[in-house]
Amino acid sequence: MAPPVRLVVAGYVLGLLVGTVAHVGDLLSHGFFAHRAFAPPWLDLYWSSLAVLDSLAAVLLLRGRVGGVDLACAIVVTDLAANAYAVHGLQGAALQDAPGLQRLWVFGLFVLATAPWLRRRLSPAGARPA
Repeated sequence: MAPPVRLVVAGYVLGLLVGTVAHVGDLLSHGFFAHRAFAPPWLDLYWSSLAVLDSLAAVLLLRGRVGGVDLACAIVVTDLAANAYAVHGLQGAALQDAPGLQRLWVFGLFVLATAPWLRRRLSPAGARPA
């Protein structure tokens, strides 16, 4: 991988590993329904699934696979929707009162803005594109 590609991949991997640690921590300390005080079961199960999906996307990216970019995009879009629903719809809070959602927006915009560029530089099998 060229240095600019490695830098962008490192940004993705860092953000995904932050998510992995958060979701694994929730699973270990509270189980699959860590947010049962305010979140419906389907939302808790989605967040629990991110313990696997975040780490899978990170591994794919480290192997230079374009599927890691695609999975990261799917994760950030759905996680932004889920967290916005939780913050605004379930808790009645605003964006300025939700620093976690603010950080997720920054990461999500970074992923979505760089994904087309990064996809062109990775290949489906992880080998260097021709």
